[in-house]
Amino acid sequence: MVTTASPQSTRQRPRFRLVLATGAAAASLVMAGAVVPEAQAQPQARAAADDDGKQVLTVAVSQSIDSLSPFLAQRLVSTSIHRLAYDYLTNYDPEDGHTVPGLATEWKPSADKLTWTYTIRDDSKWSDGKQATADDAAWTFNKMMTDPNAATANGSFTANFKKVTAPDPETLVIELKKPQATMTALDVPIVPKHVWEKVGDFSKFNNDKQFPVVGNGPFVITDFKVDQYVKLEPNKTFWRGAPKFDELVFKYYKDGDAAVAALRKGEVSFVQGLTPAQAAALKSAENIKVNDAPGRRFFALATNPGAQSKDGKKFGNGHKALLDPAVRKALFHATDRTTIVDKVFQGHAVAGEGYIPPRFESYFWKPETSQKIAYDPAKAAQILDEAGYKKNGSGKRLGKDGKPLDFRILCHATDPNDKAIGKYLQEWWGELGIGLKVECLDNVSDPWLKGDYDLAFDGWSVNPDPDFVLSIHTCAALPATPKDTGATDNFICDKQFDGLYAQQAAEYDPAKRADLVKQMQSRLYDTGYMNVLAYPNAVEAYRTDQIKSITTMPEAAGNIYGQDGYWSWWSAEPAAADGGSDSGSSLGVAIGAGAAVVLAAALGLFVAMRRRSTAEDRE
Repeated sequence: MVTTASPQSTRQRPRFRLVLATGAAAASLVMAGAVVPEAQAQPQARAAADDDGKQVLTVAVSQSIDSLSPFLAQRLVSTSIHRLAYDYLTNYDPEDGHTVPGLATEWKPSADKLTWTYTIRDDSKWSDGKQATADDAAWTFNKMMTDPNAATANGSFTANFKKVTAPDPETLVIELKKPQATMTALDVPIVPKHVWEKVGDFSKFNNDKQFPVVGNGPFVITDFKVDQYVKLEPNKTFWRGAPKFDELVFKYYKDGDAAVAALRKGEVSFVQGLTPAQAAALKSAENIKVNDAPGRRFFALATNPGAQSKDGKKFGNGHKALLDPAVRKALFHATDRTTIVDKVFQGHAVAGEGYIPPRFESYFWKPETSQKIAYDPAKAAQILDEAGYKKNGSGKRLGKDGKPLDFRILCHATDPNDKAIGKYLQEWWGELGIGLKVECLDNVSDPWLKGDYDLAFDGWSVNPDPDFVLSIHTCAALPATPKDTGATDNFICDKQFDGLYAQQAAEYDPAKRADLVKQMQSRLYDTGYMNVLAYPNAVEAYRTDQIKSITTMPEAAGNIYGQDGYWSWWSAEPAAADGGSDSGSSLGVAIGAGAAVVLAAALGLFVAMRRRSTAEDRE
């Protein structure tokens, strides 16, 4: 699972991903006011320059790197770094997310849309000086098609590929088994064949022993220390132009308050995943800009549906009572979304229900009144009573086995939202006579992958094309055996959901596809395995005496961290060396507080959206 909702997660287990915009998508962007930090007496931070005079942009992150291999990485922090180090066939325009050229300059489908031909640019070079060609792309896709380990992170994109060839250095041809709606949104890092063809076991190679790492993106990975930092330098030969900072550092902070303190001191340039209290305090800090924009992720409760693998074997120790739809429905009736938004997120979120956030209007879904599982404790108690879960003399709700109903919920130790909501759930569910143990761990991935949980705080960052975040709930995403790691988020395997997924994946008509995606969300809601509680805002801050301007996505009022693309860090411009106070007023991109963003329905082909976000983010 890519990690729960925490400062930067995409999901809560080792797999977290995000997937972004679709081809020719139009966006209606409304900014409801800019955030203007008030002056506050405090020491002025020095410009972001190291002892050698290099301009260094340091980003504080709270998520561990799961792998630097593009074939394995699924957490948001890892996939964000791969966006910087490798070019993809296509990219997403930062203004509205429509598809734009990447390594491919143009693409064309055959009349039956079963063969796609991409023209590969002739001005992209690997950082070791060799030319990037169509052969590199063909090798990347063929490796994923023939080696299950190489398909760990992004295999859903190539599962429908029939044949991939490179007839010449500038031509890539992909033949499909059936139509595929994500052909202009293949979020797969293209790797250099001459480097990766030497790799033996793709399940064990993490790409983290030899530096610099050869890539063709705007940055080159130059160093990495586990749970300390990842360092990158500009790729001077990048075809779109080199980044403006001399070095980009992702620095790991387990504690969010420590990261904020580092921002105040000028030790880091940027912090994401701010709590409401942190954001409020930073708004009045000198030389610090707070960005509070509509988010692209959801925060949810996930229930263990009975961990299983493709070979039919059950594993894990999930509570059997949660296999009863009545119990799941009762728990959700006893969960107050309004209180969570008002008290925990303090208004920096929108109450959730559907799987796709409202930022992606064409896919956004809400349950009908008759379908809605609203906050109603009395209704929850009635459901449990009628299902045979009675209270004993001491007020404890008993299971069918006569034992008290006591559940566990996985919580990210670094995520204050998990902890705060956990306390509310203990109170609300306790009134039903149900016990809840909140298990806050530094690493929720291990018990999650083993199926050793009852419930978990979950979350994913979503892109305008929802194919990927939907694919993680299909039977095909389950691990091959209990010992393997699949692409599944929560071990859900529902034939009706799978049927709808197959239909939407092959549907090129935007309106018809959107309807199928909404039906999938309706089904997911009805099964009760996922309870989306909120759509958190992207709340982040940066030093204006270190960063003069930076691009948000969408440009009018969007996020900086975790974009679908490399726009933020590639575009970031260093502030004047003297750290003058005017740097904060010369933003190249408007950043709004409370801005409302509405992405209009995609008019063209769609992109696969992936990566989830939370404390242990899964992309």
